[in-house]
Amino acid sequence: MRHFVFRWAATTIAVFVAAPIVGINYGDRLSCLLGASLLLGIINAFIRPILLLLSLPLILVTLGVFILIINALMLKFVGEIMPCFEVPGFWRAFFGAIIISIISWLLSAFFRGSDGRVHVLTHHSQIKRVRGRVIER
Repeated sequence: MRHFVFRWAATTIAVFVAAPIVGINYGDRLSCLLGASLLLGIINAFIRPILLLLSLPLILVTLGVFILIINALMLKFVGEIMPCFEVPGFWRAFFGAIIISIISWLLSAFFRGSDGRVHVLTHHSQIKRVRGRVIER
């Protein structure tokens, strides 16, 4: 459950940052932003894997660039479903999806440890204690 809430928060922050840059309008309401990011997360969890599998030949031919188009279509789809969340055009959705992906990736990288758990990385959590004997020559 914590993982889901963390992913939702990361997506919400990413959409919040990307919205003014690319022109996505959510009416300055937090409820619309939270709902749109929740819907985007659900669509990315259930529909995106199916689309990626179906478009695998195109992804291979374009060396992965088609994944960016799929991400843009997902963002545009959320804009079509939610009346308060407006994505004006495909290119704004395209660049918005790129920004959202980068910010989500950065947030996941900074707050996820090597064990897969979500926590803030500090110098203390990165120190590893070693047990054993010291062998001198």
